[in-house]
Amino acid sequence: MNSDELTASYRGYIECLNQQDWDNLGRYVSENVSHNGKTIGLSGYRSMLEGDFQAIPDLCFEVALLVSQPPHVASRLQFNCTPVGMLFGLPVNGKRVQFEENVFYEFDGDGKIKTVWSIIDKSAIAEQI
Repeated sequence: MNSDELTASYRGYIECLNQQDWDNLGRYVSENVSHNGKTIGLSGYRSMLEGDFQAIPDLCFEVALLVSQPPHVASRLQFNCTPVGMLFGLPVNGKRVQFEENVFYEFDGDGKIKTVWSIIDKSAIAEQI
């Protein structure tokens, strides 16, 4: 995939997440995907995302910055949401919070995400609660 195709695929992935279109997640994510160094597979990745939406019913992934250098994508995601209880070990309990995630993806030869490295700004959340 060239840079434009990779960018378009990534934006489709973000749309899939925001629509919670779990049946189509496999169009964007490899069966053997790893997250922060641990292979969790597509089903584990889906479960992780479903859990995120349970903890944060109004979760919306907003791309603030996107850099594409095949086979990698780097993105800064922004969140403005209202978690219902604990979030990353912090007692948010319904308070609206804003935070960012810096995430790097590696795509396989089929154009699917095979590796995800994610860093969430937990200190920004802690400052708001």
